[in-house]
Amino acid sequence: MIEMLSYDFMQRAFLAGVIIATLASISGTFVVLRRYSMISETLAHSALVGVAVGLVAGYNPLWIAVLVALFSAWLIEYLRSNFAIYSDAVLAIMLSGSLALAVIIVSLGGSFNNSLMSYLFGSILSVSYEDVITIFVFGFIALGILLTFSKEFYFIAYDEEIAKVSGIKVKLLNFLLVSVVAIIIALSIRIVGTLLIGALMVIPTVSALQYKFGFFKTTMLALGFALLSVISGMVLSYHFSLPSGATIVLSVLIIFILSLIINKK
Repeated sequence: MIEMLSYDFMQRAFLAGVIIATLASISGTFVVLRRYSMISETLAHSALVGVAVGLVAGYNPLWIAVLVALFSAWLIEYLRSNFAIYSDAVLAIMLSGSLALAVIIVSLGGSFNNSLMSYLFGSILSVSYEDVITIFVFGFIALGILLTFSKEFYFIAYDEEIAKVSGIKVKLLNFLLVSVVAIIIALSIRIVGTLLIGALMVIPTVSALQYKFGFFKTTMLALGFALLSVISGMVLSYHFSLPSGATIVLSVLIIFILSLIINKK
């Protein structure tokens, strides 16, 4: 462990991984409780469109990914709240459309290369200082929003109709929540990858829910699981030369399986 942290790139990777694990697990608690788990996968594929545009046009893929993910989150919430379309149907439509659009953009630009592959499967070891600073700044803002409105988000997740009657601005807070989730996912795809970020956002919370604690303890347990999976995944990735994103997700899957076994009764 000490040997790993003697390298600058490993220090950046650990710092970025800890920030992303914190953001993904805390936001994932609200997402899972709202039965909206697939939004993470949908927004990740939407962010991939931004990455493709950035690579083809020569812009910073991370910034374009954030913008596209935000637009997709707002569109999803608008369709869900203003049209008689089921949430899972909206997510399926957006996911398929985003993936198809990303493939077409990349094909037209001839940019299906290692850069895009790193966003598909994650490349935490290639994170730069600029990436770490960007993740920290936006992550701090996102975490502040989640903590400030945590009671309202939980109330809406518990019963949206009662929350409306109680005077909570449900529509505004729903847009705010999906915006925060979109930013977190766009920041995370370089770390874990478009195809795997949904697992880091959802599985720690689902694992924590098996223990049937209260909301706060469940959130803290999910955070612990996410941090453990990121650290153990990176250690295994370093020592056995394995893909970092996939190793992190396998680590959190093992935690989930163990949680099921422990709480079987």
